[in-house]
Amino acid sequence: MKFIDFFAGIGGFRRGMELAGHECVGFCEFDKFATASYISMHLLTEEQRKALEDIPIKKRQKEILKEEYRNGEWYANDIRRVYAGDIPKADCWCFGFPCQDISVAGKQAGFQGNRSSLFFRVMYLVGQLKEEDKPTYLFIENVKNLLSVNGGWDFARLLIEMEQWGYDAEWQVLNSKDFGVPQNRERCFIIGHLRGRSSAEVFPVEGADGKNSVSLNLFGCLNGRNSQRDRVYSDDGVAIKVKEATKQGYSECRVGVDAVNLSVPGSKTRRGRVGKEIANTLDTSCNQGIFVQVSEELVVYAVWYEKYQCYIAIRKLTPKECFRLQGWSDDYFEKAEFVNSDSQLYKQAGNGVTVSVIKAIAEKLKLGDEPNG
Repeated sequence: MKFIDFFAGIGGFRRGMELAGHECVGFCEFDKFATASYISMHLLTEEQRKALEDIPIKKRQKEILKEEYRNGEWYANDIRRVYAGDIPKADCWCFGFPCQDISVAGKQAGFQGNRSSLFFRVMYLVGQLKEEDKPTYLFIENVKNLLSVNGGWDFARLLIEMEQWGYDAEWQVLNSKDFGVPQNRERCFIIGHLRGRSSAEVFPVEGADGKNSVSLNLFGCLNGRNSQRDRVYSDDGVAIKVKEATKQGYSECRVGVDAVNLSVPGSKTRRGRVGKEIANTLDTSCNQGIFVQVSEELVVYAVWYEKYQCYIAIRKLTPKECFRLQGWSDDYFEKAEFVNSDSQLYKQAGNGVTVSVIKAIAEKLKLGDEPNG
């Protein structure tokens, strides 16, 4: 079925939906850096990419925002300025509306906040459509705290708003670690069903196999060449430059100890050590680290780890590894890296949805959309 990608970020919804066989017909994203990554990852032709290669990255970042590089796909940069009649007809609207006002890490203003209240803008647009033009499904994502912020009254408001415009809702909290990536990331997913047109239930959605298909060690080790900008962390969490890059990269990690939340380097609780071979929830800084065994070819500060009889250091995950934790393959990361700095790539990974979770839900949506499904 056809879908629109609102609050698109770098397109985690899009990729998961496409992997399940659905077709994107347009997207909306306000952040220019995320939009640049989105276009590079999903819309740019190889001929266009080759033509942009010789342009400095700063100019490339601006150039790619031009309409010609979207190759005819509908786009809006601000949902507050979108008219319902301009939106392409679609069977499903996907959106993870801004969570800063809802997250436990924020002020928890809920729907009183300017950003999270954009949910109501989406519903307003739905309400402006003729019945036959309304999407059959609303596919919504937000933080788990959406269920309880402001004593649960905001979630009740969300359900009432959906009901007012003709949608029955079902929801489930899913954790990315159950869908093939080693990241502890709980998110609330909601499916709105347009009454009279959609009836098949999507939830519950089961994890890939109930276990993690990959370990953090797979993501935490560099297999390619290191550069002088690589960073490791001493035992107290202080960043140190790698003095000498090795041709082989870090040796393969088999230490098997906990991941580390570098935002609280001195913590001795689970807030600092976040679980064996599992990363904590990525945020916009992606301030996650892992223990790595130190190669003799590296000159770094390290500590002796008696249990494993080796020197180890703590280093921050790279942007590529953070993309992997969100279910992106390396070729998609490289397309994002084509137009953005590391700081923006960290932000984009932390702000996104996990592709494999979206794919699992989208596959259930596909079944529900089939005749007699």
